[in-house]
Amino acid sequence: MRTIGLLGGMSWESSALYYRLLNEAVREQLGGLHSARCVLLSVDFAGIERLQASGDWARAGELLATDARSLQAAGADLVVLCTNTMHTVADAITAAIDVPFLHIGDTTAEAVAAAGLTRIGLLGTRYTMEQPFLADRLSAAGLEVLVPDEADRDLVHRVIYEELVLGVVRDGSRRAYQQVVDRLVARGAQGVVLGCTEIELLIGPDDVDVPTFPTTALHAAAAVRAALAPAPSAGPPTIVG
Repeated sequence: MRTIGLLGGMSWESSALYYRLLNEAVREQLGGLHSARCVLLSVDFAGIERLQASGDWARAGELLATDARSLQAAGADLVVLCTNTMHTVADAITAAIDVPFLHIGDTTAEAVAAAGLTRIGLLGTRYTMEQPFLADRLSAAGLEVLVPDEADRDLVHRVIYEELVLGVVRDGSRRAYQQVVDRLVARGAQGVVLGCTEIELLIGPDDVDVPTFPTTALHAAAAVRAALAPAPSAGPPTIVG
């Protein structure tokens, strides 16, 4: 089993979900007392959030790249960034390490495409909904991406930062999110990407009438597949002489 490096803490609520999902998946696949082999580096989210708010993505990328190198040094065979929003600095992280980086956008795009959908709604932080780092990965897979209008983007973002990252889950916010999804569906969305790891604490497949694609669960499942995949064959020995 390969060691999964988790770069988390953004927020720790979603990182805890990652940890549970990884271990449940390994136990399901291997049985018995098996659990995921992983190392976790959990950052102080307050500092990262200040950089988000100020738009200093370059500095955020430097910090997370350094942390990713620490995960590799600690024995990680692959790195998982436990947040959607900070995938905006995925290139900085990838350039800093020599082990595979599993991009959350790729695992999500594969799942949506496999479901046969062509037009997908995207919920997330304002950064995720308005910047191209996730939408472009979906579009590259042939998907049309719809985001909420400005008022709905404000609502979705506010609930994430004022409630979900603090572990607060409110029925009123769930109903508000359901209405946002309904408006996306009315515009033609065939499903919705839950493009913020904390959103999965609030809504799931039973809360809306279209397929949902929970990025955290999809990302964790991909990490387990990578960790449990057979090592590539070295091929037959070379005979000299």
